[in-house]
Amino acid sequence: MPAPLAPPSIDRMTVDLAAAERFLLENARLLDRHRYAHAFGVGVDRGTAAAAVVVALRAYLNADGGFGHALEPDVRGPLSETTATLHGLEVLEEVGRLDEPMVAGLASYVGSVADADGGVPFVLPGSLRYPRGPWMEPVEGGSHLTFGLAAVLRTAGQESPWLDAAEEWCWRRLAVLDELSSYWVKYALTFLDAHPDEGRARATIAALGALVDDDGSVPVAGGTEGERLDLLTLAPRPGTRSRALFTDAQVAAALDGLEAAQQPDGGWTFDWLPWSPAQTTEWRGLVTLRALLVLRDHGRLPGATTGA
Repeated sequence: MPAPLAPPSIDRMTVDLAAAERFLLENARLLDRHRYAHAFGVGVDRGTAAAAVVVALRAYLNADGGFGHALEPDVRGPLSETTATLHGLEVLEEVGRLDEPMVAGLASYVGSVADADGGVPFVLPGSLRYPRGPWMEPVEGGSHLTFGLAAVLRTAGQESPWLDAAEEWCWRRLAVLDELSSYWVKYALTFLDAHPDEGRARATIAALGALVDDDGSVPVAGGTEGERLDLLTLAPRPGTRSRALFTDAQVAAALDGLEAAQQPDGGWTFDWLPWSPAQTTEWRGLVTLRALLVLRDHGRLPGATTGA
């Protein structure tokens, strides 16, 4: 595994933290403002901020145990969705709250909508009644979300027949690597980073390297022109198994590119289709926060801001 990169000197950093914070205050959802406070210690201690994140997440929770209400900005309806549920679980993991009682309900919800073979649908039919991104369409069979949901729910200590079936489903899909496209690769790496069978996981990660281009990215089939998942999206955390796919030079170049991608208004933007004002604003808040988290985790930020 590549050694962790040494933090660069503060005088070469190009990120305007004050502008990024102001952008989040002006544009980000309340949930993501609390996440920012938790990550960077803005205004409250981390424990208080984590509790605020959990409270904000509950506003997206439905009686069936899943998350909806546009927690995933590309599905705007109120109904629970698998994409929204995975995003909510990722947020709970981020703030160290996978022990929340709601997690058992989230696991039960996912099991209730999964296929008999353990695969989890990408979009559920009920969302067809509501505004959504044009690519958010139900398709037959399980989706790449199965990898992510299996990883985070096992990390949370959940146990269920569905989760056992989902893990077997994941291994079956990983046996045919040439059928995996961009987001399949991303969430397959998430699954393999978390799986307890380290030897099997590392061997499969090495095989997935054949799907990654020389610059460490994967093109998004059917996306916008030039849309790609770069290595900081495929494997955002330093020190994980999946980082074995990338050299220090590739990581450094990707981090330089991420720093340089800060927009004049202080935020970051995305390369997939913007199709509604709310979706665009919410995604820009999300990708701005993600950029700051990635740069922080790689030693590219000097510390928290003191307020905008």
